[in-house]
Amino acid sequence: MAKERIGIDVGGTNVKIALVDSNGKIIYSNSIPTHAEMGYEYTINNMKEAITELLKETKSDPKSIESIGFGFPGQIDYKKGVVRLAPNIPGWVNVPIAEIMEKEFGIATRVDNDVRCAALGELNYGAGKGCENLICITVGTGIGSGLVINGKLVRGASNAAGEIGHIKLDMHGGPLCGCGDRGCLEAFASGPSIVAMAEEYIKGGKSTKYRELANPDITPYIVSEAAKQGDPVAKRIFAITGEYIGIGLASVVNLLNPEKIIIGGGVAAAGDLLLNPIKESLLKRAMPISGSAVEIVPAQLGNSAGVIGASLLINS
Repeated sequence: MAKERIGIDVGGTNVKIALVDSNGKIIYSNSIPTHAEMGYEYTINNMKEAITELLKETKSDPKSIESIGFGFPGQIDYKKGVVRLAPNIPGWVNVPIAEIMEKEFGIATRVDNDVRCAALGELNYGAGKGCENLICITVGTGIGSGLVINGKLVRGASNAAGEIGHIKLDMHGGPLCGCGDRGCLEAFASGPSIVAMAEEYIKGGKSTKYRELANPDITPYIVSEAAKQGDPVAKRIFAITGEYIGIGLASVVNLLNPEKIIIGGGVAAAGDLLLNPIKESLLKRAMPISGSAVEIVPAQLGNSAGVIGASLLINS
């Protein structure tokens, strides 16, 4: 009998937890607040309670569960099952989460980066089904990616492969990035840079739709809503953002020659407003053979990609 697995997607605000069957279907799901400010032990205890609750609600015996998988934003030691550093969740430094959960439940536990989990979900059950070579990128507060080559996730020598947001687009400076360097793709084309551009246009005296929609702050979502309503400044902001992402992806396409690039994340909810300029820019800048082989598609699993992918870590 095929065993079910537990997938857990840990974010700065919420922790999503799901029981996933062997066909990638979610049987049960729940969400609990992360409460990062209370410290990592508090969050771990809450996650233990949520797993216990899941087992009770689904009448599952721990022996019938094949594995538990965690997706975390940040630096993970996949082999040791340790969260090295989760920058957006203070206090998570060198936490041996796999060992803690195995001791508690007696279920094999794996942990990996959240974007890599999303890539695994999309590869098996989403927009990447049937692909051998793909890149799954998430565009949100930052830009992360999961790489799949010859059907396998690429983790790299120190489990840090896929830092696509830190491809350099400017050799003489450029905007300051969260990594401490300047000129990174992420500094040019993520959620915060969309907001910065929007505010810059207002300072320049442009009358814009998103200024009216701001409540009170401008967010990437508000800029995308203004663009959907035809606001030329908002459309221009997404065209610029898409162009930058396309330039960054051209380097990756030339290097890896994937069949598909799957685009997800909060900012990607803007749809074609972002995807069309990415496609245009990528085709203009990539080598023709690689550029013509790649298809750029939206992610399919939405908010479920993380938990579904985390549930698959045991066999990845």
